[in-house]
Amino acid sequence: MFWTTFNKLQLSPNQLRPYTGCLYDFVGDQVEVHGYLELRTTFTDGAASRTENIKYLVVNASSAYILLGRPTLNRLRAVALTRHMKMKLPDLGEKVITIKSDRKDFK
Repeated sequence: MFWTTFNKLQLSPNQLRPYTGCLYDFVGDQVEVHGYLELRTTFTDGAASRTENIKYLVVNASSAYILLGRPTLNRLRAVALTRHMKMKLPDLGEKVITIKSDRKDFK
């Protein structure tokens, strides 16, 4: 999670737990990590939904994207379709949740 998003959600810095690892951006520069927190996160497309506890690293960087790590995607049994800007994951029943995005959302 990006620091600007953390602030927009009006979360308290007291909720952050220490993170001792290093994180690097796509060009190899080290990114400042403020810590991590676990949040209940609901994925929904209006027809189906699923709520899970997700651990988020809070970093001092900016991007138009939300990044979920491979361990989280695997745990959710999610498939990311980057070309189509979609993510699909099963709900806890037999439905498939499709999360859609649009480049216009990032302008």
